[in-house]
Amino acid sequence: MTEPLADDFGREVTGVRVSLTDRCNFDCVYCHNEGLGDTRGPMEPGDAEMSADDVVRFLEVVEGYGVDSVKFTGGEPMLRQDLEEIVERTPESMEVSMTTNGTFLPGRAEDLKAAGLDRVNVSQDALDPDDFAEVTKSGAYERVLEGVRSAVDAGLDPVKLNMVVFTHTAGYVEEMVEHVADNEGLQLQLIEYMPELTGKPEWNIDIGRVHDWLAAEADRVEHREMHDRKRYFVGEDADGEGGGMVEIVDPVENEEFCANCGRVRVTHEGYLKGCLNRNDDLRSMGEMTREEIAETFEAVVENRVPYYGEYLIENDDGEYEINDAYLGTPSAAD
Repeated sequence: MTEPLADDFGREVTGVRVSLTDRCNFDCVYCHNEGLGDTRGPMEPGDAEMSADDVVRFLEVVEGYGVDSVKFTGGEPMLRQDLEEIVERTPESMEVSMTTNGTFLPGRAEDLKAAGLDRVNVSQDALDPDDFAEVTKSGAYERVLEGVRSAVDAGLDPVKLNMVVFTHTAGYVEEMVEHVADNEGLQLQLIEYMPELTGKPEWNIDIGRVHDWLAAEADRVEHREMHDRKRYFVGEDADGEGGGMVEIVDPVENEEFCANCGRVRVTHEGYLKGCLNRNDDLRSMGEMTREEIAETFEAVVENRVPYYGEYLIENDDGEYEINDAYLGTPSAAD
C-alpha cells in the first residue's frame, strides 16, 4: 500500500463514502433526495446503480492509494439485497461502517457483523412516534428502535444515532442526550443543518447555543482534531464510567471542518466527487476498469477544494456564495 494521496491543500484522503443507491423508504423533510425510487424492499441493484463487482473493484483500487476506511451510504443502503456480499468482499485492511435509517437492521444486523461491518450510524431525529413521523414522513418509528437494538445486540456498538438539528428537532435534543446517557451502547451525533442544501434558510438554528448547553451539562469535553469536533460526555459516575457521548458535526462557518476532511464520495451511479456537498465536480469512472478508476481517483483528489472558506465564501452581507474561481469546475456533463 502506498502513502495516501494529498490534494493541493495538504489534505490526505484516507476514507471514502460509497453511495449504493439513491432509493430510500423515508422522505425526511431536510433531505434533498426526498425518497426517490422503488422502495418496496431490499432488491438487486438497479440499472443506474453500481454492481457489487463495481463497488469492490473500486475499493480494491483505492486501497492501493492508502484508503483505509469506507462508509456505505444511500439513499438507504439496506435497500440493496447484496449489501452483505459487498461488505464481505471489502478489503480486509479497511474499516467498514454504514449509515442507515435502521428499518432493515432487524434480521440482518448479525449477518452484516459477520460479513465484516464494524459499526453503524442510525438516523433518529426524535423519540416520540408523532414527532418522528413529522420529520421522516414515515410510520416506522418502532421498527427503527428495533433496528437500533438489533445493531447493539449484534456487536455493532457503539451505535451512533444521527440527529439533524434544525427548527423541527431542536426541542428534542435534551431528551435525546438523556436517552443515549441512559442506554449502553449508544452515542449521539448532532448534525448541523445546512440550509444551502435544502433551500429552507428559515429552518436554521444557532448551533453555538447547543454547544454552550452541552458544555454546561457535560462531565467532561474532548476535542477531536479531525474536523475540529468536540465530544461531550454526559451522565458519567464519579469514576468516569457509564453515561453517553454526544458529538456535534458543525461544518457551517467552521473552516477547520473542511480543512481536515480526508474523504471523497462515490455516487451510486459510479461518479467520484471531491466533496460530499457539491454536485458540480462529478467525474465519471467510465466503464469502471481499474485503470479508469485509478485515473479518476487521482484527478478528483488533485482537484479537491474545502467547501467552506474556499469553494463557498462569505460576501459583504454575511451570506455564502460560490467562489468565482471554481465556477468552471468539470462536471458530469463534460
